[in-house]
Formats: sequence, C-alpha cells, structure tokens
Amino acid sequence: MVNITSYVFSEKRPKNPTLDNFEAEEKQSEMDSSIPNLVTEYEEFKPSTEIDIAPGERRKFIQPNSLKDPKLDQLMTFLIDWINATLKQDHIVVQSLEEDLYDGLVLHHLLAHLGNIKLDVEEIAVSANAQKQKLRVILDTVNQLLQITDDHNLNWSTELIHKKDLVSTLHLLVAIVKHFNPDIDLPQNVCVETLVLEIDKTGIKTVNQLEYFTGKSDDTEQDQNPEADGINDLFKLGSDKVKIVQQAILHFANKHLGRLGVVVKDLTTQFSNGVILILLIGQLEGYFIHLSEYFLNPSDYNEKLYNVTFVVKLLKERGLLKHPIDPADVVNLDSKATIRILHCLFAKYKDK
Repeated sequence: MVNITSYVFSEKRPKNPTLDNFEAEEKQSEMDSSIPNLVTEYEEFKPSTEIDIAPGERRKFIQPNSLKDPKLDQLMTFLIDWINATLKQDHIVVQSLEEDLYDGLVLHHLLAHLGNIKLDVEEIAVSANAQKQKLRVILDTVNQLLQITDDHNLNWSTELIHKKDLVSTLHLLVAIVKHFNPDIDLPQNVCVETLVLEIDKTGIKTVNQLEYFTGKSDDTEQDQNPEADGINDLFKLGSDKVKIVQQAILHFANKHLGRLGVVVKDLTTQFSNGVILILLIGQLEGYFIHLSEYFLNPSDYNEKLYNVTFVVKLLKERGLLKHPIDPADVVNLDSKATIRILHCLFAKYKDK
C-alpha cells in the first residue's frame, strides 16, 4: 500500500511539447510552476488515501474531470442497465460497476445467461483468495471466447478486477457486450483522461494518457463530419487502390525523414510505436520535439500507446486532425488508422 501524495515529487511524466531553443531556466521554471498543479491534481484525485499498488505494478486511474464526463456516465449507466436486464430473472441488481463485479458473482451469471457457459466455480466466493480463483477461471474463459492469445496487452486481469479497477472493469464489460451482442448500440466515442502510476526503485512514475472505451463507427463518423477525408471510401475500393495510397504516403514520409537517416518500408508496423510519427511531425512543422517529451525506445505496449496518444494530441492542437482516431488502433497495427493519421500530414505538406 502506497500513499501517492508522499511520492508526488518523484513523478517523471513527459512535459508539454517544447522547442529545442527554450532556455534551460525557462524549462525549470515551467516544471517548478507545474508542481502545485500536480499536487492539486493528486489531492483532488484521491485525497489523503492509500492506493493498493505493488512495486513494478502499473495502474490506471480516471482523472477527476473525466469522471464527470457525460459520455462516461452514459456508458456506465448503459452497462448497468444491460447487466440488470440480462440478469433480471436471477434477481441480481447491479448499482455500481466497481463494487458489484469484483467478486465474480455477476460475471459468472452473465456468462451463464449469454453463452450458456457452465463453470466449475463456487456460486458465492467469500474469501479474497476464493474470489480471485473464481475470477481467474471466469477471465480465462472470456479470453478464450475473445480468442485473446497475448495476455501482455490485456486491459484487464484478475488482480485489477478484484481491486475494483474501473478502467479494467469497463474494458472487460465492453468486450463482453461486443462479443455476445455485436449489434447492440453502445455509446460511441467514450474517451477519458487517465493517470498511469507505476512504482519502481526511484519512486512513482506517472503518465497522463487518453483511454478509449468505445470508438466511433465509420458510418457515424462520415455522417457527422462534413470534411470527410475519404479513407473509409478508399478501403471499400479494394487492396490495389489502398496500395497506391500507401506507396504515395511512403514516398512522402521517406522524403522528409531521409535527413534523419530514417527509412520506412512498412507503414503499419514502423509507425505503430509513435516514434517515427513524432520525428516526421518535427520535420514537417520545423521544430525539434525534445526527447523528454516521449519514449524514444518504447519497451512495452503502454509506452507505445503514450507516444501515439501524444501524436494525436499534437495533430489536434495544430488543427490537422479532423477525425477521431483511437491511438490503440495504431499501436495494434490497424492499417486504416495508420493511413488516416499519416494522410492528414500528407494532405497539408505534400508540396513541401
């Protein structure tokens, strides 16, 4: 158990984008002036409380301002209503996603009703160990149903669900809904700001990160956005047309990255960790993004996701990104998302 307020001054999250000609004193001043805001953020987040987080563990917490987001509230209300409707005949009533799902009882009944799945687990697990064992069986079953083979990139785990982690619980429920009721209309474009905490030998590392629970459908995206970029239509034309566009963007990227000695051969894989995207933006926009702003050698999924989220933020701030993009799609090698994020740069700087 660690009190996060006692470690607030050891945070190491990257700062806001800065240019390379900033004076060191100005950077120090900016950092110092941000400390009171950071303290306030922590105090508002979990005032004088302890969070159960072990050394080496990484936890995500929704920022207080995002907890008030109407879209998040809509999603949570939707999921509660959906669970209660599904389990009505069992006389189970869920009022809180964090408080009512952590012991596995509700999830157990959901699988039984939705998939007629019978699990060899206790109906009611009383002790913490029994609850975790039950959750482990349930989540293993869910992962098999979803055909998930890479546990490293999972948004949920036995420990997180049992710790009443709201981020993990939401991801899990959304995945279950999509699997068993693929035609159901989930609230779209639900995204929150999260604070990622990790404890190591030097103290607490923190990173601010956008977390997407649901995306926007292609049809809704085009209907509501009058400045359609044509990417959805492109992918309907066939792989040969997509390949032509990929080759044009590839040539464009290499033209501007050549000065850095960077050569891109595969758009989807080489841009997935965000590093080359950041370098390309710097070349096109004419400034250097300091290495402290991002992970130059991302070692895991979360660091890659941080980089791509940083890219999306930069593009939005400069008015280049007109379409919602889930950074996780780029990290997960989604070709459409990668082309869309590169296309907005290509459209503005193709003649540069």
